[in-house]
Amino acid sequence: MAIRLAENNYGKQRVRLLRVARQEGRHDIQELTLGIRLEGDFETAHTKGDNTAILPTDTMKNTVYALARKHRIETAEKFCLQLVDHFLARHPQVSRVRIEAAETLWARLPFGGRSHAHTFTRTTEEKRTAAISGTRNEKTVCAGIEGLLVLKTAKSAFENFLRDEYTTLKEDRNRILSTVIRASWTYREDQAEFGASWHGIRQMMLETFAEHDSQSLQQTLYAMGEAVLSHFESVREIHLSLPNKHFHLVDLSPFKLDNPGVIFLPTEEPHGLIEATLRKD
Repeated sequence: MAIRLAENNYGKQRVRLLRVARQEGRHDIQELTLGIRLEGDFETAHTKGDNTAILPTDTMKNTVYALARKHRIETAEKFCLQLVDHFLARHPQVSRVRIEAAETLWARLPFGGRSHAHTFTRTTEEKRTAAISGTRNEKTVCAGIEGLLVLKTAKSAFENFLRDEYTTLKEDRNRILSTVIRASWTYREDQAEFGASWHGIRQMMLETFAEHDSQSLQQTLYAMGEAVLSHFESVREIHLSLPNKHFHLVDLSPFKLDNPGVIFLPTEEPHGLIEATLRKD
């Protein structure tokens, strides 16, 4: 029986950094968590214990900090592209570099009617994400959002669904619709306007969620993805993952009270999960 190494990669995960850009009278910060993976000719490390082609993962971590010091981080996408180029240029045994980044979003503290110059606050778990895969011939740039919690109290229904002997769910013409948006999209090229595009796509998804007359979370997901692909030429596909965060109407009849969509019980689990990828032909 012949045994061979089919696939392999290695790297450093959860490399964290906070970069402070200090200008006169104003500071800007960026907090990133990165993952690095290298693919290439590392077979002898596995089969013979020969480490001569292995770049230590500790060196990968140090490279992140060094490049963050040398270069201004314009966007997570551009910084990841710089890392890809760095590893490919210096290590011929590496055939592909994959970099993933999650940016923690800080906002300036309001102070005296304006934004404070060097104090920041964070009120949500939302993150801006990037995932870059690059070889010496091509690069793929994906960007995204995680942890964007949204809720609306109108324009949401769920009716005429399939029933079997175990179905107990009642139809609802005016339910609360809530989800935590996790989206990732792929750009057509690696030189897009990453910053402006990210903010525009985020706003487009929020506006579509708010105004869409939803018959299901599936339909709303499609409407959000369709809006992004229709309005942003630089995006060739988008993947959305939307958990259905349930809010159950509380039965107040034991207390001789009605409940015309006023009091709800928020639940964390179990919850539905709707996922889909939309792509331009």
